[in-house]
Amino acid sequence: MDNAARTAICQGMSYDTDIVIAGGGLNGTTLALALASVGFRVTIVDPVPKPTREAGDFDGRGYALSIASQRVLKALGIWGEVQSAAQPILEIKVSDGRAGEGPSPFVLAFDHAEIEEGPMGYMVEDRRLRPALLAALDKTAITELNGVRVIGQEADANGVTIALDTGKTLRARLLVGCDGKKSAVARRARIKRTGWQYDQTALVCAIAHEKPHDGIAHQFFMPSGPLAILPLTENRSSIVWTESAARAVEIQKLDEADYLDVLRPRFGDFLGEISLTGARFSYPLELSIAQAFVADRVALVGDAAHAVHPIAGQGLNAGLKDVAALAEVLAEAQRRGEDIGRSDVLARYQQWRRFDAATLALATDSFNKLFSNDNGLARTVRDLGLGMVNAMPGMRRKLIREAAGLTGDLPRLARGLPI
Repeated sequence: MDNAARTAICQGMSYDTDIVIAGGGLNGTTLALALASVGFRVTIVDPVPKPTREAGDFDGRGYALSIASQRVLKALGIWGEVQSAAQPILEIKVSDGRAGEGPSPFVLAFDHAEIEEGPMGYMVEDRRLRPALLAALDKTAITELNGVRVIGQEADANGVTIALDTGKTLRARLLVGCDGKKSAVARRARIKRTGWQYDQTALVCAIAHEKPHDGIAHQFFMPSGPLAILPLTENRSSIVWTESAARAVEIQKLDEADYLDVLRPRFGDFLGEISLTGARFSYPLELSIAQAFVADRVALVGDAAHAVHPIAGQGLNAGLKDVAALAEVLAEAQRRGEDIGRSDVLARYQQWRRFDAATLALATDSFNKLFSNDNGLARTVRDLGLGMVNAMPGMRRKLIREAAGLTGDLPRLARGLPI
């Protein structure tokens, strides 16, 4: 059957929408905007009622966006809405050490001046990014079903029928799971997962500090896990602090004063006096990667496809690469008159993204195992390794470009181009 015949058949079928996206978080919303920008009819089904999704006062959450992610948002017209509230990341310093002893003298330092593209990335608060995406949705024909769950899906040769907990069904050409690492879309599609628990928990908060951070992000490796100090606007920083699961439960229960007493020896005094600002969060850590990113009339994006350790801060960035790649594959298929839900079309997305996602999962897992211990030999090896890489400008530049999302086969949106 030629493309013209396939197009005629698809046009003759009755669909409520072209694409249903299960999950209205950052990835799901961005994907909807990307798909709508090239003419797809899109429906977002999100179990969270919309009022609770609208961010207001600062709650401590922020995201480290790579240059590639910033370009995706710019290409979709979002970046202009958050740019003034974004903090450029100008340097990254990586070091090893123990709480109360300060960092090892072997420091790996990355400077944005070593690449031509500008800052290595940006820190953007959730209260800025999420409302900008929601406001953009309101300017489109995208259908939002908030406070509604997808509870069933059945794929056939021509489309997918999606059951909602309202008792209604939707008929679509494709279902995209943006519903997190415990993706029900993936489970119903019989996609198995590979992974394991880390027995670690990330404690997430934000602090105000006495001295300016100068746009420098710090990754301080301690025996219990990494401590990331990420610059926000003004004299504030976002903290992602990894502890053993049991110890994290104890720390999270502490009042503000005692919580800070535990944090201070790990944080140090290089930014002067510190205080908490916003809420505190905790997230159990695990590696979980889907054995396939696609199935019959189904594609997975973001944590639904791959959830990795936050050691490199690449979770959202990897998800936005998924968004850009899937949107481009589907747009090109549509222009060629192909059925966008067909297995050979979806296979192009999987081929594009699965190796990169698996490589990221392996890298973060290996780094966590290498650095999250107090073995003397391992400490010596990793400190020497940091020092050696720091003395190699070519290697440093390569790692900077990797962290900025500028390597590999980038989708058009990740290059700042329209689909």
